[in-house]
Amino acid sequence: MNIGIIVYSQTGNTLSVAERVEKALGEAGHTVRIERVEAEGEGPEVRITSAPDVTPYDAVIFASPIQAFSLAAATKKYLSGISDLSGKKVYCFVTQHLKKDWMGGNRAIKQIRAACRKKGADIISNGIVHWSSDLREKQIDVVVGLFRAI
Repeated sequence: MNIGIIVYSQTGNTLSVAERVEKALGEAGHTVRIERVEAEGEGPEVRITSAPDVTPYDAVIFASPIQAFSLAAATKKYLSGISDLSGKKVYCFVTQHLKKDWMGGNRAIKQIRAACRKKGADIISNGIVHWSSDLREKQIDVVVGLFRAI
């Protein structure tokens, strides 16, 4: 299967998880490519400077950090501008500094799900990694495991 991992990452944490997912999916025999969403500015003034095209992929994994207890503004803007997702398998994960899902992670997953529904898809599976948690490595392993089933 041809899989695109579409990542917005500011510090490299989200990207590092995406790279582990990419490696696992490649080892499972899939064709996998990480593409980065790049942006300038913050908040409502954010401007997308690189917007990967999802049309070549059979499945798409969206990955983003949490900002201010919500999905990163750049990811929100990117998702609002992407093409149709009908017929694609769609997955996602988010990374956040705080240790509780309710401190932004759950909300961000809901925001990604809503944006994908507007484009004709539902998220099949999702995960949250808490970067400051002692269980971070285990959480990353769980996220990687979720996507191995693609």
